Amino acid sequence: MRRTPWPHGTVRGGPRPAPAGGGPRLSPGRGGPRLSPGRGALRGVLAALLVCALLPSCGSGDDGDGDGTVTLDYYSLAWQKESVAANRKLVARWNRTHSRVKVRYVQGSWDTVHDHLLTSFEGGEAPDVLHDDAGDLTDFAYGGYLADLRPYLPRGTRTGIPRQSWDAVTMNGGRVYGVPFLQEPKVILADKRLLERSGVRLPTPRAPWTWREFENAARRLTLDGDRDGRPERYGTVWPMKEPVDQSVNLALSTGGRVLTTRRTGDGVENAVRFADRDAAVSALIRRQIDEDRTAPRSGLGMAGSDTLPGFFAGRYAMVPLNFSFRQQVRQQAPDGFAWTVLPLPRGERPGGHVQGVVPQTLSVAQESRHKRAAAAFVAYLASPAHQAALAKGDWLLPTATTALRDPALNRRADGWRTGTALARTLRPSPALGVRGYTEWSDKIATPAFQRYYRADLDLKGLQKTLVDDGNRVLNRYQR
Repeated sequence: MRRTPWPHGTVRGGPRPAPAGGGPRLSPGRGGPRLSPGRGALRGVLAALLVCALLPSCGSGDDGDGDGTVTLDYYSLAWQKESVAANRKLVARWNRTHSRVKVRYVQGSWDTVHDHLLTSFEGGEAPDVLHDDAGDLTDFAYGGYLADLRPYLPRGTRTGIPRQSWDAVTMNGGRVYGVPFLQEPKVILADKRLLERSGVRLPTPRAPWTWREFENAARRLTLDGDRDGRPERYGTVWPMKEPVDQSVNLALSTGGRVLTTRRTGDGVENAVRFADRDAAVSALIRRQIDEDRTAPRSGLGMAGSDTLPGFFAGRYAMVPLNFSFRQQVRQQAPDGFAWTVLPLPRGERPGGHVQGVVPQTLSVAQESRHKRAAAAFVAYLASPAHQAALAKGDWLLPTATTALRDPALNRRADGWRTGTALARTLRPSPALGVRGYTEWSDKIATPAFQRYYRADLDLKGLQKTLVDDGNRVLNRYQR
């Protein structure tokens, strides 16, 4: 069951040499640098484009199959019962109301999505419409496997979703490679009774804690009755089995980015930066684990779902988790367990209320013979009413402004209202659109952050590793 903070769960790998003949190729698992096509390959591409222009069924033409009906394959990653049902219901409704364009539902899996799509693209058998997340689009987009949706999307789809969400799928010279339709903030799930007994101020989306207040609250909630340095109850726990995405996305709240750009003689390039504002939240996490003892060291090896038994047992008073974990709490919490959803703390400088997210996306394959029809189906799924239905099934948030006003998403129950109030604070993760991010994350940043949080590496050593070794990795992708 997939319940790790997406985009985790995809298979990743290292660089892979280009195929003979000099053509571009994606590496498995989003790992390797892209290579430019040679002159021979380029001539072949131009010739293919010329032939394509002469054939009415090539490119974005929406001519039908043998009987004149267009059939689209929709590769969906819905996995929960409610979400799969919502997707299938929308597909069935489309098929009832569209006589010339039919959609075939194809069930996919988050665990294998990248390698499955890569194989499909390279084998010329890609689905017309594909569900993924924005973190997985970068290499597919630069590899030429995804269609630029700008010519096909209706104006209502473009204007109904805020600009910052579109930034997550816009790259490679302003091309748009997907429609961001679902998103997920990080929140704090807290033991309501422990909070009330502690006397700490309860944060709200309008007045969240600062990170300093969060530290103080964690101290108040920590219980070490015999003062042996091993608390019976920790104020919080940080599940950091995969530490990089969290460390990068939370840095936005203190004015950091970690992954930024710099201007060189060859133009603007991606770069790693780890100044004080980039490191502030990471330093706080280490402080809580290593100095304050308000968070257990055991959390460093945990995934999010691993923290829930301890949360239910009163071992941890607060747990920072992705918004969708509310469903597991609702389903698994023991009878009588009172819990609440709190907004993530903010930084103290202007703009400190933001956090980075990786939205789920709907894209169209470049090889699809029916791009216009496929984009119309994408727009149908991404309409506000349908976004709201899909968000409810996945316990996520829609991106469309109108969809966020759906009454079912604004109930107090299960923290829905807190989540929708946080939608305005969400920004694309700094990792999006950065070629080489996966290799930097897997080979450089993950072991470095793990050593830092275990106190095996100091802040200067972390900074040197992330920046020096990281920029050498990114530079290979920018040659």
